[in-house]
Amino acid sequence: MKHVVCLFLVAAGCLTEVHAQPVAGDIPYATAHERQVLDVYAPAGAKNLPVVFWIHGGGWQSGDKSLVSLKPKIFTEAGFVFVSINHRLLPSVDMAVIVRDVASAVRWVHAHIAEHGGDPNRLLVMGHSSGGQLAALTCTDDRALKAEGVSLSIIKGCVSVDADTFDIPAIIEMAETRWRVHGLPRSTFGHREKFGNDPAKHRDFSAVTHVAKGKGIPPFLLLHVAEHPDTTAQARRFAAVLEAAGIPVTVVGVRETTHSKLNDNLGEITTEEFGAARKAGLSDGEIVEVISVVALNIFTNILGKATRVEIDFPKVDLLDTTLRAA
Repeated sequence: MKHVVCLFLVAAGCLTEVHAQPVAGDIPYATAHERQVLDVYAPAGAKNLPVVFWIHGGGWQSGDKSLVSLKPKIFTEAGFVFVSINHRLLPSVDMAVIVRDVASAVRWVHAHIAEHGGDPNRLLVMGHSSGGQLAALTCTDDRALKAEGVSLSIIKGCVSVDADTFDIPAIIEMAETRWRVHGLPRSTFGHREKFGNDPAKHRDFSAVTHVAKGKGIPPFLLLHVAEHPDTTAQARRFAAVLEAAGIPVTVVGVRETTHSKLNDNLGEITTEEFGAARKAGLSDGEIVEVISVVALNIFTNILGKATRVEIDFPKVDLLDTTLRAA
């Protein structure tokens, strides 16, 4: 069974714990601030490969492009160019500036990634936590991209990892209700304040607000911790909106993990987990559909329609060699 797993992905058991080094680091994508930089990782001899565009987490207040665990190694060995960006941070700037930074970085990648072996018209935008919100917003609200002269058409898929802010008014109401009914102290810099302390801004920074048919919004994969009520509810809420607009979406709840581990373990699955999924009644084909969701639902789009798939089993892989031919 180990050979079956390795056929479809670069599994944890097939890798050594060696972190990839960027082929080009601290590249400025803009010049207004020192954090407007990115790193590029690429396999040797890369040419016209699909590009993973990664946005770090950190609550929009912290985080760094270097915190990528094994993702660059996993993705480059699978035939991708991997880009990890920094952006400016709260509270030094407001959320609109951060959104524009992400769009500016997308513009740089579209203009220059061919120099590093990437295909400028095949981007997979991914992010964890706050980066997942920024990824989803970038792939639904095209105004910032248009301002940079870039179209949504270059983005072929979006993967958001355990984000809780697709619908910001909903998460604000949930958090503040908990504080009130349990008599807990109110956060001094919670989601309400981070997103501008203005209901109109809360709606505008919510990806659900901008979903519509005919915009060229790409297919989505939404990964979340299965036991976390907020990220689970937000993933289901966002998926329902995407489905209503006819946009393909897969939702995967991952058990026995945490917010950090889900991010750190992207790309890993063991033979035992594969066997457990079979015992749970999934066929090999169905398992491959789950662990190869990027190829399945984001690039090859086998399902052919909007769908929501809730499957709980530990560690979901994002790699499939067929992606390189998409």
